[in-house]
Amino acid sequence: MRAMIGFTAALMGLMSSGNGVSAAEYEIANRPGVVYATHDGIKLVGDFYLPKGLAKAPVLVAVHGGGWRSGGRNDYRYWGLFLARAGYAVFAIDYRLGEPGIYPGAVYDTKAAVQFVRANAAQFDVDPNRIGIVGDSAGGYLAAMVALTAGRLNAAYRDDPQAETPSDVKVMVGFYGIYDMLSQWKHDMSVTPGDSIVQDFLGVSPVKNRQIYLQSSPLNHAADRSDVAFLFICGERDHLVDPASQSGAFVAALTKAGSQASLIMVPGAGHSWATEQFENNPHSYSAQVIPRLMRFLKGAL
Repeated sequence: MRAMIGFTAALMGLMSSGNGVSAAEYEIANRPGVVYATHDGIKLVGDFYLPKGLAKAPVLVAVHGGGWRSGGRNDYRYWGLFLARAGYAVFAIDYRLGEPGIYPGAVYDTKAAVQFVRANAAQFDVDPNRIGIVGDSAGGYLAAMVALTAGRLNAAYRDDPQAETPSDVKVMVGFYGIYDMLSQWKHDMSVTPGDSIVQDFLGVSPVKNRQIYLQSSPLNHAADRSDVAFLFICGERDHLVDPASQSGAFVAALTKAGSQASLIMVPGAGHSWATEQFENNPHSYSAQVIPRLMRFLKGAL
């Protein structure tokens, strides 16, 4: 823990040297195992990382990756601790996994987390008007869908206590996310023939139902919201989720639609690095993107 504090302090100092990012460092108040919704009899749980003593902190809902098959809220423990020290609350969530055709249920789960945070902002001393969402890989997909479809996807789970609470966010950060489902299906089939995470998630192949691939793609909702700021971060050597056809194409579509959207390409990085421990390694991929990420959050959230 002492090494982590030292590393965090060093990064804060780096970020505050000439770029306007605050070097404040907060103690952390953890609130693990918070139930944010119950969907189809399943309790959905998240962990809060809160900057102790900071009133009405901005907050990020964090959505893990894992191909909609695996992963969990603990994947964001390193970012949760780091961001809370920097003055940003993090609510890292679990959502339903593993069932073929879980779409759109996992999107509803993620949306419910945003609604829960806003509805209970006073309880956790976070700002209901400064909510963002971050996700990696499959979690980046869910984060993008929630960011772009606020005010819609209202048909299910009307009995949620916070069902009438707005689900809009100010910012969305995506690490090597999936934003074009048809393109990812084709990529899956070229890398692992016969095994597509997208097909499992949607429950059908595009040969049988092409429309669901189009309707479920964040890329095709790029023009739906222009009031969300987007930041995308990818490794240039990612062979599981192609940066150009996913994040690159999505940034182009969002920019064309009038949104603020930018892309960071990380030299040498592949996939699945954003949730690795980085506090003792200033040369890690996560540490390399922290200054630009924090400038983005400070300016947009």
